[in-house]
Amino acid sequence: MESISKDKFKKVNIDSQESEKMARPQIGYWQDAWRRLKSNKVAILSLIILTIIIVMTIIGPGISGYAYEEVDPVSKNQSPNSEHWFGTDELGRDLFARVWQAGRVSIVIGILGAFISAIVGTIYGGIAAYFGGKVDTIMMRIVEILYSIPYLLVVILVSIVTDSKSLGSMIIALTITGWCNTARMVRGQMLQIKSQEYILAAEALGVRPSKIITKHLIPNVLNVLIVSISFDIPGYIFSESFLSYIGLGVQPPSTSWGALASAAQQHFIFYPYQLFFPGLMIALTMLSFTLLGDGLRDALDPRLRQ
Repeated sequence: MESISKDKFKKVNIDSQESEKMARPQIGYWQDAWRRLKSNKVAILSLIILTIIIVMTIIGPGISGYAYEEVDPVSKNQSPNSEHWFGTDELGRDLFARVWQAGRVSIVIGILGAFISAIVGTIYGGIAAYFGGKVDTIMMRIVEILYSIPYLLVVILVSIVTDSKSLGSMIIALTITGWCNTARMVRGQMLQIKSQEYILAAEALGVRPSKIITKHLIPNVLNVLIVSISFDIPGYIFSESFLSYIGLGVQPPSTSWGALASAAQQHFIFYPYQLFFPGLMIALTMLSFTLLGDGLRDALDPRLRQ
């Protein structure tokens, strides 16, 4: 057999530090979630639409040059034109300014309502799940009782008791029972986490229950909670719009998309544009939040992480 010359071999130096390096950069959970969300074109488009709507509710009322409550008898029921971009209503008020002013009320109620429900529901569901037993049974029976009460009845009762139909009364009325679904969802998630080894270790070390709930249980349901909030916001916006539409929502001089739609439906046959713009904003906002929630659910699901 022919011998192989040593010149054909090359010594490869082995660097112990290089061998410990990762083949690709390490990506955290939230970075990976954002990467997956960016790859979802529908969710990103929904996020862009929502950003535009929110920005317009902030700056929109001042763009047209008309105050949303300013009455002009000469400009009654004008169709959209160069002076009044969305037209005017039966009192001559500029609809462009009123639509974006109304959006402030609707979006504030949607976001505040969802966050209040998330906070109350998370704390309540976390306590019920952690202590279990009779505490869990009693707390969940209370939730079931509250959940069975129609929110329309609650709104009427709150309006009578507070003698007010203000923004604050509306948020209180919608969130009195709105947190119940979040509490049930959080409880179910925490019951699964509660049996994990690190929770048992914390209990064995004598960590206070309040600290276990806030430091270990709640952070592990944040992904589910964020998705829940994104789905609750359109629900609160629709509830507010419906209540304002039937006259139980915010009252003049304040306005909302539901109140604008309620005022416009009386003249819909003759002036359909007065209903079109607030209806379009309600539909776009609710659809965008729902599609964004779908994207967040996929992006935050740890089982889909690569």
